Amino acid sequence: MTLDTPGFVVGAALAAGILSQALARHLAVPGIVLLLAVGVALGPDGANVVVPDALGSGLHELVGFAVAVILFEGGLNLRLARLRRAGRALWQLLTLGVLITATGAALVAALALGWGWKLSLLFGTLVIVTGPTVVTPLLARLRAQRKVATLLEAEGVLIDAIGAIAAAVALEIVLRPTGESVALALPAVAGRLAFGAAVGVVGGGFIALLLRWRGLVPEGLENVFVLGFAMLIFQGSNVAFHESGIAAVTVAGIVVGNSPTLIHKELVEFKEQLTALLIGLLFVLLAADVRLDDVWALGPAALVVIAVLVLVVRPLAVAASAWGSDLTAKERIFVGWIGPRGIVAAAVASLFSISLDNAGVEGGVALRALVFSVIAVTVVWAGVTGPLVAMVLGLRRQKGHGWVLIGANPVGLALAKELTSVEEEVVLVDDKPDAVQAAEEAGFRAVLGNAIEHGTWKKAKLDTRRGAVATTSNEEVNLLFVRGARPENRDLRFLVALSRWSSGVTPEHVKGAGADVAFGGVLQLDAWKHLLENGQARVRYFRFTGEKGGQAGLFSKEDRHPLYLPLVRRRKRRAEPIALSTPIGRKDAVGVLVDEKRAEETLAALAERGWEPVDQTTPTED
Repeated sequence: MTLDTPGFVVGAALAAGILSQALARHLAVPGIVLLLAVGVALGPDGANVVVPDALGSGLHELVGFAVAVILFEGGLNLRLARLRRAGRALWQLLTLGVLITATGAALVAALALGWGWKLSLLFGTLVIVTGPTVVTPLLARLRAQRKVATLLEAEGVLIDAIGAIAAAVALEIVLRPTGESVALALPAVAGRLAFGAAVGVVGGGFIALLLRWRGLVPEGLENVFVLGFAMLIFQGSNVAFHESGIAAVTVAGIVVGNSPTLIHKELVEFKEQLTALLIGLLFVLLAADVRLDDVWALGPAALVVIAVLVLVVRPLAVAASAWGSDLTAKERIFVGWIGPRGIVAAAVASLFSISLDNAGVEGGVALRALVFSVIAVTVVWAGVTGPLVAMVLGLRRQKGHGWVLIGANPVGLALAKELTSVEEEVVLVDDKPDAVQAAEEAGFRAVLGNAIEHGTWKKAKLDTRRGAVATTSNEEVNLLFVRGARPENRDLRFLVALSRWSSGVTPEHVKGAGADVAFGGVLQLDAWKHLLENGQARVRYFRFTGEKGGQAGLFSKEDRHPLYLPLVRRRKRRAEPIALSTPIGRKDAVGVLVDEKRAEETLAALAERGWEPVDQTTPTED
């Protein structure tokens, strides 16, 4: 029996890759570290079960296919609103930061290892990239604050395309070193990026357009339809303009991901699972193709190169890129500390090794060994030291901070506005792409997903919040969310919106699930939605001055459309959503949604019950 058949090698690598990632999650360790170790253990230097040479030239095509899917998925998850929030620092990282990293890495490789300009240039361009496959799970483990997490994730997605194209141009210069090729290097990179981006916009827009027409793509075929067209965009762009496909497929993913389609949530979930499968496959195959003797042959000088890259080049690139941005000193230090390399560096390094060998250029094996060493060390370095650095700098998300609002409807948006006005962090969750897009355009962070799924809670960072408010019109979904999420988050407050007191989901059901009734009573969502959409409702603030308890006259227990809807209570410069059991003190300011056409009637009714209006901008007393 022979094990070095292409089919068995791919099958073994797929199984080993997904098992390694499952084990890494259980052990709470970076998945790539385990994948690299398993790849070496199963490769020719170990059990000799995964033999990449058996794939021959097919390895190149397999790597290209996998990288295209991975980058398309990265683009799907990159929201344009997040790019805008990242601001100047992101764009300078993708330009000035790239130049500093490539130049610094090339210089240190030449000085420490004695490499010539060809290998040094290739190494410099290969380690430009970071990558979402490494950065995103790392930041989730670190619980990094939103601002730096957004910057690092956006950099990881976009820099892969830039780095891969820059490396391809560098390889052309190395294989055909002429004055003309060197002079045209930067225009070549810019041209391929621009062409690929244009193809991605057109191709991604076409996919999104087809997915918006219900029934045009038969039900059940949507995911593979998108996958097929993504591959066409990647390969078609490459055929038209060599190595432009990686930019095209990334931009196509961004366009589709930011377009409201009928299957957006299902598409993202499918691509996430496919990406996990392909990442495992690639790392096991590529790690198995690296010989340990080649790594040891680099000697201590390799550690010097990696140390300078991590401790000098990356911080310098970030410091220069952050010039003139709104990043604080602590944020600059943290971003400069986190720079793990990922799958694109590994894939391109392996392909370069083959290309250099075929062209008779020495050093391809050493180049690949050094790049894989950089990947392993930077991932371990960021994973081990990152949490401590984030904690020391005060950049970890603290538990008990902010709220998750289920339902990006007008009432949810009104509540989000009042909470964020006093710097309470808010994340809105909805399964409708249009609602998520509207929330993001309004300046809120929003997550597209099913509220009763664990993956959605993870994206919303539910475990670090003060609580969650379910504001959808589907009371059953609201209750299912609480019943599913509360057992894992018993320290959080859960509030559920109800439309009736005595039928359907009742306050007794809500209390039994460990939650409270939101808004202090029943909520006629459609009525308030209509008022808000037509600009007929706004929030006014009141303070209780009567003789009885602060809840008197504010909370309703009648199944009718009330004159007002209590939203938030402000106390000691903090705000929280109103619930049926929320105590109201005399120093508290309560934000109430008021039907403006009946404002006089509302003010009179509240005045009779001991409530007087206060200036919304007046801070609550300590």
